[in-house]
Amino acid sequence: MFFSIGFSQDKKLVTVHRAMELMGSRFDITVVSANEDLGYINIEEATAEIQRIENMISSWKPDSETSLINANAGIKPVKVSAEMFMLIERAKKLSEITDGAFDISFASMDEIWSFDGSMVRMPSKKEIENSVKRVGYEKIILDSSEKTVFLAEKGMKISFGAIGKGYAADKAKELLVSKQVLGGIINAAGDLTTWGTKATGEKWLIGIANPLSEEKIFSWLPIVESSVATSGNYEKYVVFNGVKYSHIIDPRTGYPSTGINSVSIFAKSAEICDALATAVYILGKKEGLALINQLGDTEAILVDDSNKVHKSSGILLNN
Repeated sequence: MFFSIGFSQDKKLVTVHRAMELMGSRFDITVVSANEDLGYINIEEATAEIQRIENMISSWKPDSETSLINANAGIKPVKVSAEMFMLIERAKKLSEITDGAFDISFASMDEIWSFDGSMVRMPSKKEIENSVKRVGYEKIILDSSEKTVFLAEKGMKISFGAIGKGYAADKAKELLVSKQVLGGIINAAGDLTTWGTKATGEKWLIGIANPLSEEKIFSWLPIVESSVATSGNYEKYVVFNGVKYSHIIDPRTGYPSTGINSVSIFAKSAEICDALATAVYILGKKEGLALINQLGDTEAILVDDSNKVHKSSGILLNN
């Protein structure tokens, strides 16, 4: 996923950019500002907001709310912040509309697949069946009056790997908009959200990468007050008996996804884009596009394993 940044010809506005490591990934934050100093202050404020969210949702931090929920799986409900409760509530709703293709309890899966080149055989059918026994969003029990979260089975875990970076990008954007930052892009490792315009007044452009080469663009799309996320198998996959298995595993079956090279989702919220990119990748071309065409203000571009492009009803491609 690529984007263009416009540098101002108007002396009143400048474009300020910084790249950094946050949430275990590269974040690029770009803002349009009256001057460089103010722009860098804005970026620091956005960074602090992303770090706050990481401290709340990271399963790597032992004192995060996620870690407390996971540590008490099958034992007792855990009282959480209203923000965390609402995030999990939205995640469960996304699980419902995607028929479980998106599921934050995917973290409960046994790691029987490896995509670092070390796998020499397919896992057995029994191993795969066992790997998903503790997965199931319906086993995440929410109590809205007490604001508690309970994982019904011991060994269950939740993780926000397929929604967290999008949520963090949304929250950072929300903060900057509240501070009257005129425009910008937050790119959270490919989960990208924009507002306003470039310093030149032009629209932000994002390029849809060719799945056979991340360096090549096959379409540029303008995005206004919008977000996009992409899931793809550019690098992480294994091949057995001539079938290419992606690193994106269906939490319902334990089998890696096949048939799709990449999915890009366009919507207002980066959180929604992040979650649906994974879900549509797993659902595949027919089911995935049928779902997107039923949702309002959401579009998708899919590239199948024959490198053929498919799109939802509202997308017009300019190649």
